Amino acid sequence: MNRTDDILTFMKKFLYKIQELLIHTGKQIWMIPIRMGHFLRKLGLKKNKREIIKKQEKQFSEHTSGSARGKGALVKGLGAGILAGVMVTVVISAAIFHSYAENAAARESELESQIAGLESENKSLENRNELLQLEGDKAEIAKKNAEILSSDEEGWSLVLVNEEHPLATDYEPARLTAIDSERSVDSRIAADLQKMMEDGAAQGLDMYVTSAYRSYERQREVFSAGMQERLNRGLAPLEAYEDTSTSIAFPGTSEHATGLAVDIIANGYSELDEKQASTPEQQWLMAHCWEYGFILRYPQDTGDITGIIYEPWHYRYVGKEAAKEITEQGITLEEYLGE
Repeated sequence: MNRTDDILTFMKKFLYKIQELLIHTGKQIWMIPIRMGHFLRKLGLKKNKREIIKKQEKQFSEHTSGSARGKGALVKGLGAGILAGVMVTVVISAAIFHSYAENAAARESELESQIAGLESENKSLENRNELLQLEGDKAEIAKKNAEILSSDEEGWSLVLVNEEHPLATDYEPARLTAIDSERSVDSRIAADLQKMMEDGAAQGLDMYVTSAYRSYERQREVFSAGMQERLNRGLAPLEAYEDTSTSIAFPGTSEHATGLAVDIIANGYSELDEKQASTPEQQWLMAHCWEYGFILRYPQDTGDITGIIYEPWHYRYVGKEAAKEITEQGITLEEYLGE
């Protein structure tokens, strides 16, 4: 290679440096010939500087044009790269969003399931609390009923005993009067009961008391026997229980435990069913029992109020004044007491 080629090679390197300088510093192109002149003088060149400068300007122009094309390609490449990057970012973002959406939906479903579980548990606790409260209320009522019955204060004969108003399981009338060898009643109603039975007999009626005071234990035996009889007929345990409770009060909710209730039936028809109502004895009792302080406790078509089916043999002592009002109004004891 001759000296001129060396210079040209060096100039190319120089021009690259100039290009980098222009890019980074923003200098104007017209400064390049001046710097080239200084450079050539340092090398001690004797050739015509104008020709060399023109030649170098031409080369510079060609190089610059090529650089411009290179820059254009670079810009296009950068644009394509940016576009590709954006597309990749969008795809990745979409995938991430889709995954997030699925996870969010799953989490939401899980939270809804947990909330439903908590609501169900809360409802169960509320129901349990209500039952406990109800049991507590019933226990208080049972205690209060026993206290009222044990006193001679006004209202003792109007104590309401049913499923919602139980009686303490250990209650027993302070004084019992036997009406035969097997049955007895609260001594406070014995005289009126005896008078009613005697007046009925004087009318030529033949009737007797088949059931009177029952202790809690005795009531349990009666209820169990009634349930067993239904089980023997093929009823399922729950069905047997429900059917028994419509005609026999559950222990602790029976009026027989007060000593104020009696079952009276005709001697000529001893079945405890609705046909009992057709006997002369029941016809007379239903018409005159109030005169002695008694009422037919479970009238026809009042089971939704009393909780017990029609029993045309079950009489309850409530006192003569209340018995008269209840009979005249044709209502139940629950309705009379507003319960």
